[in-house]
Amino acid sequence: MRVEPDRRLVLVRHGRTAWNAALRIQGQTDVELDEVGLEQARAVAPLVAALRPALVWSSDLARARATADEIAKEAGLVPSYDERLREFHLGAYQGRTHAELGASDGPALTRFRLGEWDDIPGAETADQVATRYAAALTDLAAALAPGETGVAVSHGAATRVGLVRFLGWPPVVAQDLRGLGNCGRVVLEQRPSGEWALASYNL
Repeated sequence: MRVEPDRRLVLVRHGRTAWNAALRIQGQTDVELDEVGLEQARAVAPLVAALRPALVWSSDLARARATADEIAKEAGLVPSYDERLREFHLGAYQGRTHAELGASDGPALTRFRLGEWDDIPGAETADQVATRYAAALTDLAAALAPGETGVAVSHGAATRVGLVRFLGWPPVVAQDLRGLGNCGRVVLEQRPSGEWALASYNL
């Protein structure tokens, strides 16, 4: 018989934006969901609500807020917004398409696609993002009673580096994780020992 986890965290990437569809680099640019993204959020909401979350926290950027609002509404909750769950600030790359970046600097585009972002002018480092994101997850987990589930709605790259930090894995593991799809989900479960484990990725 499977033992239910002491606590559960569900990490959700926001729905699609027009910038996602155009391969335009968002970072912390505050872009709204497009119609496809809103439908994705509405589709994932009952799946997450079925886990009976006690709390829904979200990045304060519009695309995450709109996704969290759909989940919270389905679960009968009021979401909270936390800037620590924001995407990387991507400095000089924000607003540029992949094609534009590649045309001006092909190797930079290759590094960007590999998640090697620490040399982007004006950008946050992976360590900075991992630190703030993992701190938010730690606080969310601490706010849960035994047996409860918390939801964190955020962004693809921030979630990858943040969950790796939260789990205590080497930072390089984040580069080996496949990018989350829009409204993709990650489930973390707390073992009886108190340690957290990855239960599923990119559902």
